[in-house]
Order: sequence, then C-alpha cells, then structure tokens
Amino acid sequence: MTMDAVNWNYPTAVRFGCGRVREIAEICRQLNVSSPLVVTDPGLALLPMTENILEICRSEGLSASVFSDIRPNPTGSDVNAGNRICRKHAHDGVVALGGGSALDAGKAIAAFAYQDCELWALEDIGDNWKRADQHRILPTIAIPTTAGTGSEVGRASVIVKQDEPRKVILFHPGMCPASVILDPELTVSLPASLTAATGMDALSHNLEAYCSPVFHPMAAGIAAEGIRIIQENLEQAVHNGTDLHARGRMLAASAMGATAFQRGLGAMHALAHPLGALYDAHHGTLNAVLMPYVLRANRDAIEPVIVKLSRYLALDEGFEPFFEWIVDLRLKIGIPNTLAELDIDESRMTEIGKMAVADPSAATNPIQFDARQYCEIGLAAVRGELSG
Repeated sequence: MTMDAVNWNYPTAVRFGCGRVREIAEICRQLNVSSPLVVTDPGLALLPMTENILEICRSEGLSASVFSDIRPNPTGSDVNAGNRICRKHAHDGVVALGGGSALDAGKAIAAFAYQDCELWALEDIGDNWKRADQHRILPTIAIPTTAGTGSEVGRASVIVKQDEPRKVILFHPGMCPASVILDPELTVSLPASLTAATGMDALSHNLEAYCSPVFHPMAAGIAAEGIRIIQENLEQAVHNGTDLHARGRMLAASAMGATAFQRGLGAMHALAHPLGALYDAHHGTLNAVLMPYVLRANRDAIEPVIVKLSRYLALDEGFEPFFEWIVDLRLKIGIPNTLAELDIDESRMTEIGKMAVADPSAATNPIQFDARQYCEIGLAAVRGELSG
C-alpha cells in the first residue's frame, strides 16, 4: 500500500510521509533557524539517522550540534545541562529527535535556555506560564522516532524534579513545536518491545481523553478514531516492524492522542507519573500495565461511553468485550500483566496513592478517587487482581 506525503496544520504544522526528514534544513530556514541544537537520547545519538540530520543541516550552511545527555525519564539537571550548551554555542532553535524523553527535554531546553525564570516556575498550575517571556522561547522542530507520547504536538514537558522526587508538568503555549516531521522510516528500527510499550502509551492517551468527563467533542472524536487506528495497526507494527503503513498510522495515532488529551487524562497517568518518578520505570509500559486495572475501577462512570466505543470498533457491544480486547491486545504484544513484573512492589503504594491524587491528571479522571482508592488500584496492579 502506498503512503502519500501530506501536510497537516493541526494542531501545528506537520509533514507526514516517508523520507520527509530530508526536509529538515528547509524547515530550519523557514523558521529563521541558522544554528539548531539537535536534542536526542544517548542511544539515538550514535545511530546514522542523527548523523544524517546533522549532515543535511551542515550541507545547507546550518551550524548544527548535538546534546544527548538525557535520561529515560528526563530530569531538571538534564534540561539545565542542555540550556548551558544552548547558550554556550548561541543556538537559535532546537531539533528534538527521539521518543518522549528527547522530545520533552528538547522542548524544555527551547523554552528555558534564554529565560530569566527557573525551570520549575512554569509548573502547570494556574497562570504560571505567564512568568516566561514568550519572545525568548526558541522554535522547536520535533521529529518523533516512536509512536507513543505524541509530545511533538504538545504544549508541555514532563520533567522529573529530583529533590522531591516527582514528575512535574511544565507548560507554556509557546512550547508547542513550530514544525513536526512524522517520518515512518525513522521508526522501523524500534524494537518490538518498545513498539508495543509506546503504542500502548498512545492508546492510553486516546482512551483516557475519550473517557474524560470534560465537554470537548472535537477531542472526543479524535480520540475515538485514534483508538480505531491503533486497533488496526499496533499488532502489525509490533510483529512486522518494517511495515511502513502500520508504522505511519501509529505515528498519526500517537499525535492524535496528544491532541485529544486537551480534554484531560486520568488515573492511568495519575499513577504512572509517581511510579515513574520513584522507580524510574518506562512511562508507556506503566500505562500499558495499569490500563485494565484503571478501566475496572472506572467502570461505573465510563460504561456508557465504552459501549459506544465498542460499537465503533466493531467489537461485540458492551464494556466486557472492550475490556477483553484490551487484555488480549496486551497479551499478543508482550505487555506484562502486573507491576510486580516491573520490579514494583507494594511497599510504597500508600505514598503513591497520595501522589496520584495530587497529580494534575487526576482532575479529569471520570471518578474522583481518593488516596486510598488509588493505593488499592496500585495494589491490584502489583498483585494481578483483574476480576471485577
């Protein structure tokens, strides 16, 4: 099946199609970027795709360099190190290349490298974002190499504040990348296990946005279609990683999930954020493991919309057929069934329950769980208690 190269302008400028990474220098020129800092992770920094991007930029007279000292769950110290590199070499734009970690770090570096305020000043609370000078935010070009977080179309970054520790959502409207390249060819080397985990992360974004009680019908429609695209393509992307059609559709669904969660997220993320901060576990894997446990806990509030969704997905109508599809999908693509399989035990679950209540994602969960209830969901996920 052929794949057309198309341009979208929602929610930002997106260039979709195979080989479109070769347009990187052209995009830099359009954004008046003459010295981009390529922000990526240590593994990707060693791969040919990063060197190719540098060569394309340099061949067009752009002064490009790389910053890659980023952890899987990026920290404030990672971002501040990137800020220093950015200022030292007078970079005037950021190319964020990689999965959610690199994209979040890259967007944060673009936002803060030349600010007077400290990193945590822009925590997503109230009008904190007004503390930043928008004119000092560098343009970001986002190039995802995984189909999961959708951070390439988001206005926020999730960064670990190490001294607490917790994951902090930093927000500013100007953090949304000015341009995005969705090139399926850049995702074919992603291992099956990470394809599965990141794909389930995209599903969690679409699904929690779809179940949110917030009235936002545009986001709800995007979320439902994102789930359908994942239903049709995730297994194929996992088991046949060179299928560019499936890879491309998963990139689209990932961006759709991040667009849809303008409607809000929920208990999956409210739990995944503290678990990731305390155990340094992979965010997408955490959401994938937690998904059925949270669905069970939310059932009383979400059953009517899940019935509609099951109809749209051509499943047998009802909550149980949808739930069984989720559990079966996880099994088919190798997702662990319990948090215990991620070396997470029960010892800190009371603390995690308290952190989950305070997480911004909890505000739009269909049921307002208290700390004890979040603790119980976490314990069920450790023990593998899925009956309900």
